[in-house]
Amino acid sequence: MKVQSLRIVISSARKFINMGALTHLWNLVKNFHAVDISSLMDHLTSREKLILFNTLYENGKEKSAEVLSELDAEDAAHMLQELQIDQISDLFQMIPSDDAAPILQLLPDDLKESVLSAMEEKPSEDVIELLHYEEETAGRIMSPDFYALNENTNVSDTITAMQLEGHVESAFYLYVIDNQDHLVGVVSLRQILFARPNTPLKDIMTKDVISVHTETDQEEVARNVADYNLVAIPVVDSEHKLVGVVTVDDVIDVIDKEATEDIYKMLSLDTSDRVQDSPFTSIKKRLPFLLLSLLTASLAPLVVNHFKGTIEQVVTLAVFMPLVAALGGIAGNQTIAIIVREIAIGQTEWISARKALLKEILVGFGNGIILGSILAVISYLLIKNPYLGLVLGTAIIINLFIAALLGTLIPLFLKLIRLDPALGSVNLLTMCTDSIGFLSFLGLGTLFLRHLS
Repeated sequence: MKVQSLRIVISSARKFINMGALTHLWNLVKNFHAVDISSLMDHLTSREKLILFNTLYENGKEKSAEVLSELDAEDAAHMLQELQIDQISDLFQMIPSDDAAPILQLLPDDLKESVLSAMEEKPSEDVIELLHYEEETAGRIMSPDFYALNENTNVSDTITAMQLEGHVESAFYLYVIDNQDHLVGVVSLRQILFARPNTPLKDIMTKDVISVHTETDQEEVARNVADYNLVAIPVVDSEHKLVGVVTVDDVIDVIDKEATEDIYKMLSLDTSDRVQDSPFTSIKKRLPFLLLSLLTASLAPLVVNHFKGTIEQVVTLAVFMPLVAALGGIAGNQTIAIIVREIAIGQTEWISARKALLKEILVGFGNGIILGSILAVISYLLIKNPYLGLVLGTAIIINLFIAALLGTLIPLFLKLIRLDPALGSVNLLTMCTDSIGFLSFLGLGTLFLRHLS
């Protein structure tokens, strides 16, 4: 939905909600795609979301179920807690089990048990099975609905079996299994259509199947789908038995979620913080990170305080101090963004980081020379003191070198000790670049104090 259209829809939806004109509200959204309604709900308050969702449920259960599948799991769980148990169970029976599981996981335990008891046996079992797997793994995000037949089944019987099975979420490939349910091959639907009716699947299947384990991290699943240009990837258990399929739409959700989490963590934000939250809620979510930033930023004032005698004698140094810190921070953040991205897509690890480290050091050193030279000339033109330009330029070179070095090593070290590379990288880097920047600038200023006074 275009931005201009979305603004009009948001305004109209709020007006109808406040007026209690729910029939008009339904008429407004009934022809919208579920994704567009989900986007609309992202701009509404909790009360407005609930009213809109109830209107969808009362006028079109299937539409409300489609919207529920598109909502963020936390938002969906928060909203569902305001509904009746039979309503929740009805909705969960209409959406794919891999969409229901992450929402159900966030519900209170007593409500979760009641909902599972109210659901029909088959969908309830599927959801429970998915909840057995760890979060953010292939097992948790996979769909248990897929086409799979024995390798000895011929093409004619395959088509009949697929017609009897009906629609499944991952109707992209037919997976071929042996008598023990082990995954042994894959056949595209196109191959089935053009093969002779009496041809066994084992004669036309591709034996080299790209698959993932139930415990495989969802980011690695996404990389495999992207690297091999797949629209679905099979999931096997420890015995190599086929248990599910991860489809490309789930992979896109994973990529979007992981990218959002990395951005939030790099900026020291809680991933659940939303524009629609109350100011008090956002304060509670952001204050701990700000307190951590206050702690890490406390080292720089100590460094500056150590050189207060130098600053008192050459006040001009204080004018250029922010430049040294700012350039170091920006350059370091650029390096961190590159390295975190490379780690996320599996291109960089600690043991293979020598090339990335050397490249970033050269980039930092080169940028430092160029920027340091420019600022040295500018400072000379302003102050008419060549030594100030020498001090400023050298400090910039040192700080950008350090920013590149630590911007590479900090995310890699966090990855090595099994922490999220995006978490805390910026805070640690800022502490280092500010402190080292001031130390080098004011230290050199002290060294050349006789020429600067």
